[in-house]
Amino acid sequence: MVLDLLVIGAAITAGPLHNSAFILLLSARNGVRQGMAFLLSWLANLIAVIVCVVLLTGGRQLVHHSAPSTAAVAVKLAIGLALVVYGALRHRRPARPRRPPRWAARIDDASPAVAAGLAWMLQPWALVAAGAATAVDADLSTVADWFALACYCLLATLSLIVMEAYALRAPAAAGARLQALRGWMDRHQESLIVTLSLLAGMYLVARSIYDLVT
Repeated sequence: MVLDLLVIGAAITAGPLHNSAFILLLSARNGVRQGMAFLLSWLANLIAVIVCVVLLTGGRQLVHHSAPSTAAVAVKLAIGLALVVYGALRHRRPARPRRPPRWAARIDDASPAVAAGLAWMLQPWALVAAGAATAVDADLSTVADWFALACYCLLATLSLIVMEAYALRAPAAAGARLQALRGWMDRHQESLIVTLSLLAGMYLVARSIYDLVT
């Protein structure tokens, strides 16, 4: 479970879409406040999903090869296959000129509530669902599993935490460097999405098949 959560959390935090949007928020008026609203909403979404899983399982690890355990593995397998197919299709799709999202033109007037809603909209729900399907194996009678779930949520939010802290500590330097980072991500967005989808998908497929046959 721990390795799976680390891989999924790393794939979530590396996504270019939410990171690019977050940098755009930070560059707006009251950007630090909007960024904090985005960050807290993003983290709250992850925690809420884990809490729902814990409530369903009662905080007890599922019995291996039981019906609920097999169903959770099947969900991860389906998500992995979907990510692989999505990555492959997106790789074969002809390149299209990118247009800035509609909300970007109104970013200066956005409220913290809008920033929080944007975090919900940009959350990579397929990977979040994979994390939830992995969390069913958590045994909350052990400190180690509590720690693993907490680390997963923080890892999946790590890029936002780092950028928010940088903007708070050195706003002038952060503005220039984060805009440069956003420009790089925008130029390589397609390749980043394809690579993350294929790598995360292949890992989930391989791990799920292993869990089903052992």
